[in-house]
Amino acid sequence: MKRSNLLIGFYLVLIFASGITVGVFGTHLYMARSVIAGRAQGAKPSPEELRREYVNEMQSRLNLTSEQMTKFNQVLDETGAKFHAERERHNEDVKTIREEHVNRVRALLTEAQLPQYEQLRKEREERAKKNQNRK
Repeated sequence: MKRSNLLIGFYLVLIFASGITVGVFGTHLYMARSVIAGRAQGAKPSPEELRREYVNEMQSRLNLTSEQMTKFNQVLDETGAKFHAERERHNEDVKTIREEHVNRVRALLTEAQLPQYEQLRKEREERAKKNQNRK
């Protein structure tokens, strides 16, 4: 009889420990998903959010001083300005190439085909804008 009481006690402790383990693991999963769900499902973080996360990670993992943080933010600002300028230059080049393409295609078409081509271009641009808004 004494042995069965010990066995019952052992099982109760085992069940209690299992409950604690499952609770801790479940809480960990819930918290990880809650942080991810802070943004809209599938939404990409904004550039400001990405920068804030990057700066916070650098600060916490490298223990940067306030002077280092100031210089680090300055480096990020300067690099961002260079990227922006390069992206603008690239966009202008792409626009020029696109305009050249359209003009060359127009030169190939007859007067009867031009209105259909313009309609086709308009539809494609609307689809492209719609698809871009989904991203």
